[in-house]
Amino acid sequence: MKHKTQIKIPATYMRGGTSKGVFFNLQDLPKKAQFAGESRDRMLLRVIGSPDPYGKQTDGMGGATSSTSKTVILSKSNEPDHDVDYLFGQVAIDRAFVDWSGNCGNLTAAVGSFAIASGLVDADRIPENGICVVRIWQANIKKTILAHVPMTDGQVQETGDFELDGVTFPAAEVKIDFVNPVGDEALFPTGNLIDTLEVPGIGTFEVTMITAGIPTIFLKGEDINYLGTELQGDINSDKKALEMFETIRAYGAVKMGLISSVEEAVGRQHTPKVAFVAPAKNYTSSSGKKISTDDIDLNVRALSMGLLHHAMMGTAAVAIATASAIPGTLVNQAAGVGQRDSVRFGHPSGTLKVGAEVEQIDGEWKVQKVSMSRSARILMQGTVHIPDVL
Repeated sequence: MKHKTQIKIPATYMRGGTSKGVFFNLQDLPKKAQFAGESRDRMLLRVIGSPDPYGKQTDGMGGATSSTSKTVILSKSNEPDHDVDYLFGQVAIDRAFVDWSGNCGNLTAAVGSFAIASGLVDADRIPENGICVVRIWQANIKKTILAHVPMTDGQVQETGDFELDGVTFPAAEVKIDFVNPVGDEALFPTGNLIDTLEVPGIGTFEVTMITAGIPTIFLKGEDINYLGTELQGDINSDKKALEMFETIRAYGAVKMGLISSVEEAVGRQHTPKVAFVAPAKNYTSSSGKKISTDDIDLNVRALSMGLLHHAMMGTAAVAIATASAIPGTLVNQAAGVGQRDSVRFGHPSGTLKVGAEVEQIDGEWKVQKVSMSRSARILMQGTVHIPDVL
């Protein structure tokens, strides 16, 4: 029996924030994969190494976590006043599924660097030295993001002394602005800052449900018997707890109007996120770093793809900052009541500060901009090899 040879696809493996992913230029993809559909999904699944019943993604580029099972496709933008279109695919680990329903805020930090290096940004917009503002059109959610990428001698500067909890080594700081991250959609899909969510077999909870950054369901840690200082091992080794969070997520998704029945949640793993908040409390991060109440306004723990995240998703950080700035939400209550323009929260790997500009117009809250700093770096560049599954 004659077997096909592997196909080779130009690709770049990048870290962005606390995530890693495989980046592609749309024009470099096989013709069948240049369009949304089964061929593209099959290609990305094989690149990452999914589905893998062993949960390791050994035969692919994935790292067997929600933070490392990611793909990005970039192309020159057709949107006015934008440089690059950014399409994000979250690849499931244990089944043949690519979730296109949301953005990855962490990998956003690498989009600008890749776009500049790939010629997707016009040369006259790139300074020899200083900051290049890359105008990103986030194609999954149809929103604008600005990446402030440092340049040195005409090249993207990746090294520096900016430290990001959850990332071992320092790098150059990349400031990210999520501009009008909700658009004309409802910031609070039910119209309420706090809702009552009934979850059969588990309980009834107060929740704040918000769409900024990524649809997110916030609970109070005390209502589910958590302090907000938990690390990954405290939750991810507890099968019953994970089932509880997934059930809450499913019922919350229905209440937010994202799905029509809880059964549909399995086909929408990336969104919404579920997170719990608690007042600031001392704890030791996963790296052994001591976090005190002087360092943070509150603690937040969030789950991604069914497991507690090792740090914090960038898009969830947008939701946290926005909710913290609006008096009356559970996040604001945990951080200390009153309107604020920034928040510093504790997560399993350390702390993160995020700024949010919000205003109330005709009784409704609007988000103008959410800003945070991340870093990014190319890890490997070349070609990825996969069997021809197209």
